[in-house]
Amino acid sequence: MARGSKRRAPRRWLLRLAALVVLFGLAFAAWLWWDMRSWRPDPELYPEQGALVPAGTAPVRFETLKAIGARFVYLPLAAGAGADAPGGFADRFAQARKAGLKVGVVLPFDPCLGADAQSGVFAQMVPRDASLLPPAIALGTLADACDPKVSDAATESELMTLINQVELHAGKPVILKLSPAFEARHRTATALARDLWLARDRARPDYAGRPWLLWSANSARVTEASEEPVEWVVVQK
Repeated sequence: MARGSKRRAPRRWLLRLAALVVLFGLAFAAWLWWDMRSWRPDPELYPEQGALVPAGTAPVRFETLKAIGARFVYLPLAAGAGADAPGGFADRFAQARKAGLKVGVVLPFDPCLGADAQSGVFAQMVPRDASLLPPAIALGTLADACDPKVSDAATESELMTLINQVELHAGKPVILKLSPAFEARHRTATALARDLWLARDRARPDYAGRPWLLWSANSARVTEASEEPVEWVVVQK
């Protein structure tokens, strides 16, 4: 009995230690989740900060966004209903400018659609205005679900056409908002000499293999400016 108790004692300590490690891990994960709700990079390191607001028609208080540290805002532009409806893209565009924020537009690239259809939406909704920030093209969707199928070569060709068309309308080079998956498939950062917008929560992104201009440092920052989280973005000095 005594020998058995002695043999079981180290096991009990190991189990208790493992339980403590798991408990500590859960507590740290909960703290990290809570801290990330409001975290943003140090303004002394990144003085120019802003936000990409979520798509849709949910109210956004752009004056509040400016008051909490945003100097600029990017608005997503998606084809379809709601772009020019009350509370849609056009309304948000006007409200953001009225609040005194610098404004830019993000056009999500859809590899299943032709470049002409996508650039047509951009030309229709975005005015020719030199005071606007450089437009961004979001590269996150792969062509895997396209029907009919679209090859990688066709995707890259349509993307280049879209870039040229958007730049012609905007009068300035685009920024490529590049996801890790799209970069891994197409090596866009190497192929195209455009400024990059990368994303990684809290840690500086390095998946493009070259310097970036914009960094989405918190993909879901909770603020008083909107019921939905915003994507918090900083500019590289």
